[in-house]
Amino acid sequence: MKILVTGGGGFLGQALCRGLVARGHQVISFNRGHYPVLAELGVGQVQGDLADAHAVTHAADGVDAIFHNAAKAGAWGRRASYYAANVVGTQNVLDACRTHDVGKLVYTSTPSVTHRATHPVEGASADQVPYGENFQAPYAETKTIAERAVLAANDTSLATVALRPRLIWGPGDQQILPRLVSRSRAGRLRIVGDGLNLVDTTYIDNAAQAHFDAFEHLAVGAACAGRAYFISNGEPKPMGELLNALLAAAAAPRVDKHVSFKAAYRIGVACEALWTVLPLKGEPPMTRFLAEQLSTAHWYDMGPAHRDFGYVPRVDFNEGITRLKQSLAASSPEHNLGAG
Repeated sequence: MKILVTGGGGFLGQALCRGLVARGHQVISFNRGHYPVLAELGVGQVQGDLADAHAVTHAADGVDAIFHNAAKAGAWGRRASYYAANVVGTQNVLDACRTHDVGKLVYTSTPSVTHRATHPVEGASADQVPYGENFQAPYAETKTIAERAVLAANDTSLATVALRPRLIWGPGDQQILPRLVSRSRAGRLRIVGDGLNLVDTTYIDNAAQAHFDAFEHLAVGAACAGRAYFISNGEPKPMGELLNALLAAAAAPRVDKHVSFKAAYRIGVACEALWTVLPLKGEPPMTRFLAEQLSTAHWYDMGPAHRDFGYVPRVDFNEGITRLKQSLAASSPEHNLGAG
């Protein structure tokens, strides 16, 4: 089968491409740039921008299915840039499916679509948690709009499913772990609140496996068609324990200092104001959205994903940490996060 993966050069995207190639599929990746690692896998690459309808339609020509994984992520930035990538880009993918009679679409969503300030989510399924509202981050807002569009597009000619993996981590991560390590080494990392709030995470291989499982079961009229699912390891950990396990794997200093939620929230308000008025480069060290996410319980029921497409996490948290530590230790000095 010929499959298009949007954002195949990213962390999860590369895992999807590797797994699909290993399963015997012909894989094409739609990226903004060129990735040698994908070329080595034998993955074809089409360069373009998700907001460019012509480019997306061209990339989808002749494919049988699409894994729409590309998105603009983050806790800060211009709403227009998030809207272009996440909303317009997703609509372009849906239009391309119609133009080329693509029958399956697996969409990578996020649990952030259910974010509601400091409201915890504890052991609930996607069907039990409503979409969020009054979003303070354009990422969550635009991903919500996009997920709704994907699920609404499910019909008798196009089967769609949305997966919401929670906090993906593991070997190859160039976003979350490097930032944690950098702040830890600089003495600028703090636990928001008491650090006891339980949170789900998803090891990279499990996140990819969930996509493969959903894809293999997805069809018009299938149980998973037109539905969204939370995805994780199914092993909620206290936030403080989680952060220190990741830091230990990278041989970085542990974090023991805390900041109250109220203080973190006030810092977030101040940072957002400064980054808006000045404006400063990069992302603020704290935002209101981050303060809420870091201090609130978020863990989910994997039952529906297991029931509807057989998802079972294959790599538990401890094994994942061991693999991450080994990967970092084996990397060259200039890429080793444990180096000084």
